[in-house]
Amino acid sequence: MAQIFREILFQEPNSIFIKVMMMMNLIFSAILGYSEGSGKQNLEYSKFWNLKSQEKAKIPSKIGMIIAYTPSLIACLSFFWIFPNGGIRFFMLNFAITIHFFKRLLEVLFVHKYGGAMAMNSAITISSSYFIAFSSLIYIQHLTKGSIEPIIDLKYFGFIVFLVGIIGNFYHHFILSKMREKGESGYKIPKGGLFNLVICPHYLFEIVTFFGFSLISQTLFSFSSTIGTLFYLMGRSYATRKWYLSKFEDFPRNVKALIPFVI
Repeated sequence: MAQIFREILFQEPNSIFIKVMMMMNLIFSAILGYSEGSGKQNLEYSKFWNLKSQEKAKIPSKIGMIIAYTPSLIACLSFFWIFPNGGIRFFMLNFAITIHFFKRLLEVLFVHKYGGAMAMNSAITISSSYFIAFSSLIYIQHLTKGSIEPIIDLKYFGFIVFLVGIIGNFYHHFILSKMREKGESGYKIPKGGLFNLVICPHYLFEIVTFFGFSLISQTLFSFSSTIGTLFYLMGRSYATRKWYLSKFEDFPRNVKALIPFVI
């Protein structure tokens, strides 16, 4: 196993910064995932905006999502200027992440149909988490410049995986957007695509997208970020399935939360 890691991962600098960020990312994501899955504390947006949230500062959902994604997009664009000679792998990683957040903003503006509000503290939590995680990911990639390249080069395969993830994610977001007519604000049981197998296929493809980032990067931190994303989205998807079961008597029990036929 250690030999495999040596073949697919960069020999990263022995940096306290990298170790601290990796541990913080994993611990924070695991706590968020547990809080979501157990129902103790859900980030308050989408269907988890509830009556208790009325006591908190709130903003329209569309504005909240713009706040969540814009800082990270600006950071990614700035890295092209800050590190102009990062090399092909650095460029591919930063380019893929920039596309990811640009797509997110386009979806917020032109695809998603919002019917509720979002807690301001949730918008700030999501925004700061994305900003710190992706800024660290790109900066750590910069630190690998001059290091010995992995024996097995996965960056081009990783970009293909990224494209599969981002296209699958958009496709299922598009399906969701078409379920709500103009002026509607309620929820329906989603159908079509992988919604017939799992209630959160858009989360599944988001994990695929992050795995693509990891394969492009080939740093230990990038793979830890994907694991952290998996922790959080597993909890969120489990909570989402539980919500649908509580709201719809005809919700099909064979539809899983995140991974077809598994969970």
